[in-house]
Amino acid sequence: MHINIKENKKGILLVLLISIFSLILSNYFLFLNSITLGLLLGIVIGNLYTFSKSYNSGISLTGLKMLEYSIVFLAFGVNYTHIYKLGINRFFALLLFVIIILILTIYFSKKLKNLQSIGWLIGFGTAICGSSAIAALAPTLNKNKEDVGVSMAVVNFYGTIGMLLLPIILVRFNFSNLDISLIIGGTLHSVGNVAGAGFAMSNEIGENALTIKLARVALLSPALLFFNYLINRETKSSIKSFFKFPWYLLLFIFITIFVSIVPIQVEFLKTMEYVGKLVLTIAMVAIGLNISIKTLITSGKKGLLFGLIMFLIYITLFLLFIVLSK
Repeated sequence: MHINIKENKKGILLVLLISIFSLILSNYFLFLNSITLGLLLGIVIGNLYTFSKSYNSGISLTGLKMLEYSIVFLAFGVNYTHIYKLGINRFFALLLFVIIILILTIYFSKKLKNLQSIGWLIGFGTAICGSSAIAALAPTLNKNKEDVGVSMAVVNFYGTIGMLLLPIILVRFNFSNLDISLIIGGTLHSVGNVAGAGFAMSNEIGENALTIKLARVALLSPALLFFNYLINRETKSSIKSFFKFPWYLLLFIFITIFVSIVPIQVEFLKTMEYVGKLVLTIAMVAIGLNISIKTLITSGKKGLLFGLIMFLIYITLFLLFIVLSK
């Protein structure tokens, strides 16, 4: 957990400066959050300039550690009480669809060549809550950090497209406000995407969609356990070995349970969640600096196709639920 700042100060300082710039820019580009901007700026700067070895170690170390720390802070935004607000039928439908998406993620990742790690990350991010879900899963995979950047770029792209298009498309159907809320809150990738699409239609849809989305976010901890089992069921022999998580994931699970049981001031929870997004922004800048455009194009093409497939399957599942439940 220790970062040697003195030996890696050049890379750390570079990442921090770009992160601050990303935070400032995010106030002007409201359709892009600081996490996405940090990733994009990192990619652009990393491909325009070739940094010496004195920078590279600090950049890589910052990306790894900040990704771990961000998971701990983001846990404060997960609360299981949102599940109760959803209602039994909608919750079990949501739970079933999340499980289906996770299983299909494993299946299609194996079928499509050279996509396994990126496919896992994109599918998991699509199923739960976009960037935060990818950040939570990524360290357990021990894969190339470029995969994390590509995966986040893909889910943020489709989250933005969905936020813009779903309100235009759904208004043409004879759906109730609750049905529309279910589709928006159940399929869009981030809380920001859901809020953007929902409140663009009406306050009622926006509020209901956020409740559904927050219930989906609350599934992050059990989804991590389940997905870890799916990934490792063929390589690990004992049940106990499936639950050997690194310190930050154990702390993540503990915090999510704690904040769901113990009353905590909303201001404190929001502050911790905001800090988590700041730390994740720093991690994304560092990861972006290590992504080559060539890798992004090569992996991104397959990632975009995979992300589209999973997103469309997710929407189809909710549409079928709505039609069959009438």
